[in-house]
Amino acid sequence: MTSIGGAATPGMVDWNLAVATATRLMRPGPEISREEARAVVAELRRHAKASEEHVRGFTRLGTEETHDTPVLVVDRPGWVRANVAGFRELLKPLLDKMQERRTSTPGGAVLGAVGGKVTGVELGMLLSFLASRVLGQYETFAPATRELPAGMNGGGRLLLVAPNIVHVERELDVQPHDFRLWVCLHEETHRTQFTAVPWLRDHLEGEIQSFLGETDVDPMTVLERIREAAQSLAGGRPEAEEDDGGRSFVEIVQTPAQREILGRLTAVMSLLEGHADFVMDGVGPAVVPSVAEIREKFQQRRAKGASRLDMALRKLLGLDAKLRQYRDGERFVRAVVDQVGMDGFNRVWTSPNTLPTKAEIAKPADWVARVHRKAES
Repeated sequence: MTSIGGAATPGMVDWNLAVATATRLMRPGPEISREEARAVVAELRRHAKASEEHVRGFTRLGTEETHDTPVLVVDRPGWVRANVAGFRELLKPLLDKMQERRTSTPGGAVLGAVGGKVTGVELGMLLSFLASRVLGQYETFAPATRELPAGMNGGGRLLLVAPNIVHVERELDVQPHDFRLWVCLHEETHRTQFTAVPWLRDHLEGEIQSFLGETDVDPMTVLERIREAAQSLAGGRPEAEEDDGGRSFVEIVQTPAQREILGRLTAVMSLLEGHADFVMDGVGPAVVPSVAEIREKFQQRRAKGASRLDMALRKLLGLDAKLRQYRDGERFVRAVVDQVGMDGFNRVWTSPNTLPTKAEIAKPADWVARVHRKAES
């Protein structure tokens, strides 16, 4: 039975167990007094508010109207609960389809209950790993819950994970006031992207649902893909599949159709992440005095990871691909702005057809030629 984000219903994932597992396994946050914690929360809220004006002015996106999405400063368990609610909402069509297939199979109800608990534990383990690493997050598909409000009409929410921000600023030995504002600038850019470009959320959700819709719900097929992926990661793949060695677990289990969709999703995510980094660096010098030091130290931290285990998990989960998205996307945005200016770059937000392809992310001049020449002809 599940109750996170809605009424209790049987399902393929025990969502409550996922939350409980993640909460039990997650690392403790940095030592901080109650008064210090209150001060951090208050400052993050102030910085989030100030970042709205900074980001709007630099990007020329959005209006003076107040955003419809709340800013929530959360701890690690709060981040887990928010993400479980988001996962449950986004995966519902796929899980409902799998549940229907399973309940029509002899013995499927019993297997479903056991499988739901196993999946809940596995999801909880993943979230416990990520819960101490995420500094902030714009939850695009977040449903409102009693504890975690979200925007009206399907709007999301902006999460700032206070203990993680404090942990990293101490680890990097940077000026706390500057670092907190720097983080808020990045996350506010994501918030502005989705509030200023109304079609973007629906487009992204449509691509994700298409990706999930291509998933083969036959349990034996799914298990076979997982087995092959495990063999590949363990070095046991046949030599003919050697070229798969650079792909993560997530990529290996995809169908060909899903890989096509993933290519489009990768391009969009590279654009969004790179744009946020570009804006953060563009606004930073005017409002964050130590931005150069913060950027250098943070880039070093991103690149090296915390440990060999951390690096192995990043590879397994495809998180190393996310790091490439930051770099590739930022280079794309910078190259386009250098060539056609900010207003010229903002044509990227016109429609899904003006989004860059994965190939264009690597070759920004091709996007400029396609979008600007077509517009000028």
